[in-house]
Amino acid sequence: MDASTKYRVGIGERVDLSHWKTDDAGGVERAKIEARTEENTMIIADLQHKLYAQHERSVLIVLQAMDAAGKDSTIRRVFGRVNPQGVQVKSFKRPTEDELAHDFLWRVHMHTPRRGHIALFNRSHYEDVLVARVDGIVPEKRWRKRYESINGFEQALINGGTEIVKIYLHLSKDRQREKLEERLTDPTKNWKFEAGDLETRQKWDAYMRAYEDAISICNTDHAQWHIVPTDRKWYRVWAVSEIVRATLEGLEQRFPEPKLDPLAAMRLLEQMNGE
Repeated sequence: MDASTKYRVGIGERVDLSHWKTDDAGGVERAKIEARTEENTMIIADLQHKLYAQHERSVLIVLQAMDAAGKDSTIRRVFGRVNPQGVQVKSFKRPTEDELAHDFLWRVHMHTPRRGHIALFNRSHYEDVLVARVDGIVPEKRWRKRYESINGFEQALINGGTEIVKIYLHLSKDRQREKLEERLTDPTKNWKFEAGDLETRQKWDAYMRAYEDAISICNTDHAQWHIVPTDRKWYRVWAVSEIVRATLEGLEQRFPEPKLDPLAAMRLLEQMNGE
């Protein structure tokens, strides 16, 4: 089963999230899925090593979701084996006064990946057409113009050699309630709970409409969205690992040619050791 294709939003498709499953399990045994996930994480680590060594392309992975959907745990699980020197994680919270004094993409651009690197956006520039829209941080006239700016921004990154992977972790409202209750009853998770979680939950329908617009309008042939079912953690992690692996394999990375003749360098090293 190809998750990178199954959960990819079609170009020109008008997204209705109620038509996308949150609890899909693919009809495959969990043990097989988890074994495949293990394989994927090892392959991803190897492919990231090649990406870093070749130093020609870069990858931006955008993760968006409602609260408690498991963005952090997905990142840990899928990228737990990669070299941390080549992967950066950035989370975008409510803009600071300095950030608000610039255009909305200013704070984002400086965190895009360098050549040879992978950048993970745990929330992203899409917050500026989600939170900014639902909470009325900016007027409608302004946030409606941002879709076009986002598409142009992403096209510019693609033109510069960055591959973009956009994933919406699709969590059901019932499952979110269970996860929020866990944060309140589990002492090891109390720290995760914030009053804002409840405020956001009260605006669930408004957020669903905002996500549907963002995914529909900003789903381009150079940066397509994936909608991944998220109610089952093991399945969600597998699906994301499949999408990331397919993306990295599609770059056809290879180790660069050595700068010196290895045999000649070895002879020189042996001569030095003999001194």
